[in-house]
Amino acid sequence: MNSVSLERLDTAIRQSTFYYPNVSTFRAYAKINLGLHVLEKRPDGYHNIETVFHRINLFDTISFDSSPTIAITSSSTIVPRDERNICFKAASLLRELWGIHEGVRISIQKNIPVGAGLGGGSSDAATVLLHLPAFWRHTASDNLLHSLAIQLGSDVPYFLERGSALAKGRGESLEYFSFDVPYTILLCNPGIHVSTAWAYQHVKPARSSVDLKDLVVRGMENPSALSGLTNDFEETVFKEHQVIGQIKQTMLHSGAVCSLMSGSGSSVYGLFPSRKDVETCEGILRQRGYFVSMTAPHFQAP
Repeated sequence: MNSVSLERLDTAIRQSTFYYPNVSTFRAYAKINLGLHVLEKRPDGYHNIETVFHRINLFDTISFDSSPTIAITSSSTIVPRDERNICFKAASLLRELWGIHEGVRISIQKNIPVGAGLGGGSSDAATVLLHLPAFWRHTASDNLLHSLAIQLGSDVPYFLERGSALAKGRGESLEYFSFDVPYTILLCNPGIHVSTAWAYQHVKPARSSVDLKDLVVRGMENPSALSGLTNDFEETVFKEHQVIGQIKQTMLHSGAVCSLMSGSGSSVYGLFPSRKDVETCEGILRQRGYFVSMTAPHFQAP
């Protein structure tokens, strides 16, 4: 068979319903909230917030493989494997949009703690929206992906683009910007699940006059500015789960120039200028049996 015939055969196979690309694997990075203000409750029942989303070097891996239906596998026993799974929902939205009948097996290697204020599920769902179209030989515009993402969750739109972002509204109004973090970011999760719905029910909304983006940028050069960063969920969550507040105090006493809870909890992070201090703190928290992760200074998620 000559080269022209081979090329035609290859094209025919790729256009047939029996062709599937090779397995593809993608990283879904976690985020932390550099400050979080809950401003007011909206008529639609959600809350307006203001926060800075920033990715850290902790990620799940998402793999696609051929399947006659949408199927979910996960390394975590607490992640649902049916239509309740946010990746299943993302795939379903895309399939309904294009009216296609083929499926996909989505394999989720969970490294990001579940329900920990790190956006793990949202990042996983965004990864599906970004990369599943190509697996199904389709393309999707940025506007379309954003409209689908907001249907899945308030944090999902952020993960569609690279970089850090000032988020307003429900979290879907995003202003991306770049800044360098010269600190080691130490993350700790004590294995406590904090319900986001419960946290919003008990938080006390309040208007803020702080320019959060400016504060974060200044804090990268002037650590004292970081003392102005706050998370409005901390008061409520710390009362209910004292251990989470104790982790914050451990980080501050160990040399962190700033320590905050991420999202509505239960993860806490600290920004450390000293490698020795962060390693000492990491050892203390690991001895308590907590999940710990470190992100090196100047990290930028690819």
